[in-house]
Amino acid sequence: MPRFAANLSMLYPEHAFPDRFAAAAADGFTAVEYLFPYDYEPGELRARLEDNGLRQVLFNAPPGDWAAGERGIAGVPGREDEFKEAFTAALSYADALSCPRVHVMSGVGEPEDRPRRLDTYRNNLAWAAAQAGDLEVLVEPLNHRDMPGYLLTRQAEAHALVSEIGAANLGVQLDLYHLQVSEGDVTTTLRRDLPTGRVRHLQVAGVPDRHEPDRGELDLRRVLAVVDELGYDGWIGCEYHPAGETSAGLGWIAECGGVQ
Repeated sequence: MPRFAANLSMLYPEHAFPDRFAAAAADGFTAVEYLFPYDYEPGELRARLEDNGLRQVLFNAPPGDWAAGERGIAGVPGREDEFKEAFTAALSYADALSCPRVHVMSGVGEPEDRPRRLDTYRNNLAWAAAQAGDLEVLVEPLNHRDMPGYLLTRQAEAHALVSEIGAANLGVQLDLYHLQVSEGDVTTTLRRDLPTGRVRHLQVAGVPDRHEPDRGELDLRRVLAVVDELGYDGWIGCEYHPAGETSAGLGWIAECGGVQ
């Protein structure tokens, strides 16, 4: 039975971010994820989680200057020291929030720099995994339509990188929205990759508009049935932009046999 976590960076935009924890809990969610916690003190976020009976299941390491278009620095040559400082901050937040996994974004760049960027990303991920202890460090392929110039766009690239580094706490974050946009062949990819044990977190949204997952070209029931059949027992993040009021659009979870 799929378990869904509310992505508070996207869901409940009708509320200020600190109030989204209570809104998610009121709708029956027991777990949350979001992009970044760093605008808030760890104690404040911890209190929001505890007051609403929620667990934190994922957030991202600091991405550099997000407002200026940076989308991670782990794969940006020359910024290794900055990445180490940023990841150390992520570890501190993960500890304070009892969060078991952190996504490390690679960053964007030019295609001709890809070999050097990939080497930098590989080295930084190996270092991060060694620092993280039991914390899971995740990489995620993102589609080039939404994230032009991103280093990883295909699932095979992410799995090859994780396998090459070989750290037990390094895994892949598989977003079904990005997978469908970049590659398609969703259920075949799930059957290939979920049994490896490298996929540590899933996310879902409708394609192509990134609204509710049951709106669009994916056969959500079929996809989630395959996820269930393969024995995936992790969380599935609801990382989509609601087409209307968030709570009114959550009926798809029960219709697909999921829980929150």
